Amino acid sequence: MAPQLRIRFWAESVIGGAAAVLGLLTIVWRDWIEAIFGVDPDHHSGTLEWWIVGGLLVVALVLGVVARADWRRLIALRSPGIDPVGG
Repeated sequence: MAPQLRIRFWAESVIGGAAAVLGLLTIVWRDWIEAIFGVDPDHHSGTLEWWIVGGLLVVALVLGVVARADWRRLIALRSPGIDPVGG
C-alpha cells in the first residue's frame, strides 16, 4: 500500500504545483493563452483568464490538501503504533 500512496502523493503534488504555476502565470501574463493557442474567446475582456486563474488555484489548493493528507498517512504507515486513518 505504501508504494501506491507514494505515487499518488507525487502525482497530486506535481499536478497541484503545475496548477499553481499556471494560475500565477495567468495573473502575471493574462494573454499567454491567446499567445500559445492562438484563440481569443473572450475578445480581450479578461473574463476567461480570471475563470482559469480561479479554477487553477482551486485545483492547486485541493490537491495540496489531499497531498498533505496522503503524506501524513504515509508517515503514519511507517510509524508503529499510529492509526493511519484516524491519526
